[in-house]
Amino acid sequence: MIWQAHHDRLRRAATMVGLALTLTAIGAREAQAHCDTMDGPVVAAARRALEQGAVHHALLWVQPAQEDEVRHAYAITSKVWREGGDARRVAEHHFLETVVRLHREGEGEPYTGLKPAGQIDPAVAAADRALAAGSAAELERVLLHAVRDGLRERFERALAAKRFAPEDVTAGRAYVAAYVPLVHFVEQVHALAAGTAHAPSTAPSTAPGHRDH
Repeated sequence: MIWQAHHDRLRRAATMVGLALTLTAIGAREAQAHCDTMDGPVVAAARRALEQGAVHHALLWVQPAQEDEVRHAYAITSKVWREGGDARRVAEHHFLETVVRLHREGEGEPYTGLKPAGQIDPAVAAADRALAAGSAAELERVLLHAVRDGLRERFERALAAKRFAPEDVTAGRAYVAAYVPLVHFVEQVHALAAGTAHAPSTAPSTAPGHRDH
C-alpha cells in the first residue's frame, strides 16, 4: 500500500508536469510551424498560383469557407502583379499574407505575420524532402535518432538518481524530478506512435497528408 500511494503521487506529479510540457510543446509548435515562413509550402503555393495564373494552387491550403476570400484577393493581386515594379511586390506580399493567415486560422492557430526563410524545423524539412523524394528513409533516421537520444538522456538521468536512501527526502525528490520526465516522454512517444495522442497537433489538417509541426 505504501508503494501504491507513492506510485499514485508520482502519477499525479506526472500529470501536472505533463500539462506544463504540453503547453510548452504547443508554444514551441507555434514558433516552429513552417507554414507561415517565406520558404514554407503555403507561400510556395501562393506564389505558384500567381506565376501560373491558377488560383487552385493556393486554394488547397485553405478551408472551403475561406475560398471566396482567397479568390477575391487573387483577382485583385493578379492584375497588379502583372504590372511589375514596387506595386507587384506589395500586391504579392498581401496575397501571401492572406493565404497564410487563412491557412493558420483554418488550423485553429494564430497568425503572427510571415516569418523569414530558414526557420523550418529540421524534422519538418526532412518530412518535406521525404515526400518530394518519395522515400521516408531519411525522415525515419531523423526521427529514430531524436527518439533514441531523448530516451537515453532521460533514462540515464533517472537511473543515476534511483539509488537513494529511503530517509533521504532531498535525493528522493531528485529521483522523482528525473523519473517524471522519463515517464511522460515514454507516454507521449508511445501515444504518438499508436495514434492515440491528443495534444499537441490536434487541429484538423487543411491539406491532405500535411500538417504543421
